[in-house]
Parts: sequence; structure tokens; C-alpha cells
Amino acid sequence: MAEKTRYSDLELDEFRAIILDKLQKAKEEYDMLKATIMNSDGNDVTDTSPTFKVLEEGASTLSKEEAGRLAQRQMKFIQNLQSALIRIENKTYGICRETGKLIPKERLRAVPHATLSIEAKNSGIK
Repeated sequence: MAEKTRYSDLELDEFRAIILDKLQKAKEEYDMLKATIMNSDGNDVTDTSPTFKVLEEGASTLSKEEAGRLAQRQMKFIQNLQSALIRIENKTYGICRETGKLIPKERLRAVPHATLSIEAKNSGIK
């Protein structure tokens, strides 16, 4: 039997559903992080006593910096998921970009935006 070179439309539909679910959750998390950065929840130091204001402002700055880093990572994750959807449409989804072999379903279910098989990733191919 010949080795399979691409996933079937039915299999691609399964992966599309997984990706769309993760994409929705990722966008919700990104929006929450963005709200933290913008401080749109109204939870700031304007109503606290002056004694604690300096400490809270410092913590708030660190929290916003961390939220900013997390938001950047989340945006990259969203972009990777969107790229995976494009690969599904092009019917190239699940094909290792280095070896040309199919990435196992188990890996794609765990990391739906993967573009490398474990074999390629572990061998240091980039």
C-alpha cells in the first residue's frame, strides 16, 4: 500500500474544527490581555491611599509588561492558527515542511499549528 501523502477532506474538517475552537479561545484570551494592558477594567490605584499607591503602581507596571509579553505570544499563536487554516484550504495541512511526510494525527491534535514532524523537530532541521 502506498504511503499517504495528504490528509483526506474529512480529516481536514476534523482539524479545522479543532483549530477554530482553539482560535476562538485564543482570541478571547488575547482580548482579556489587551484589556489588562489598557486598564479598561477600571481597577487602578486612583482610589487607594497614598501610602500604597507607589507600591501598587510598580506592581501595576510589572503586570502590564507581563500582560504585554503574553499578548504578543498570544497574537503569534493566533497567527499560527490562522496560517494552519490556510494550509487546510490549500490541502497542504499536516505535511512536514522539511521531510514532506505527514505529521501524525496525534501531534496535530495536540499542536494543531505544527509544521514540523517530531522527527524533523528533534533532528534540529529548521
